[in-house]
Amino acid sequence: MSSSRATYSHLTKRGANPGGGGGGNGSSGSGRNMNRDYSINLSVQQVLSLWVQGTVPRLQHFTEMWYWVFLWCLFSSLFVHGALGLLMLVMLQRHRRGRLITLVLISVGFLASLTGGVITSAAVAGVYRGAGKDMAPLEALVFGVGQTTLTVLISFSRILATL
Repeated sequence: MSSSRATYSHLTKRGANPGGGGGGNGSSGSGRNMNRDYSINLSVQQVLSLWVQGTVPRLQHFTEMWYWVFLWCLFSSLFVHGALGLLMLVMLQRHRRGRLITLVLISVGFLASLTGGVITSAAVAGVYRGAGKDMAPLEALVFGVGQTTLTVLISFSRILATL
């Protein structure tokens, strides 16, 4: 494993070899190896390429599911806020405090969507874990980008004004 991948990918080993691992006799009872390697895919490169390490291309742990959904929400939110920030800079370039207004509005909007993304990504991952389902990487993309899309739609609608 390369050092850059080792930096971002956390591997955990669970399970033991009952009956034959620590006694020094070398026999393993039934002859089966009970060691399992559960790798948690927490690499940003893997998330962006929709590639899951391992034989089964599914997200199985709560941490994986939350991280993948959250990163897609984060990247799509960065894209939306970056594009709108450039638009605000262009439109408010002649305003006396246009740069300050742009900076404040973009940072507040991004931090609000970041906080909401953390909470809703954990909720989605919790529902998947509670149901005992595995998540495909494409599902994480749909949930993450869907969170940003719903945030934009609700922000531009008049639903919040009626509350």
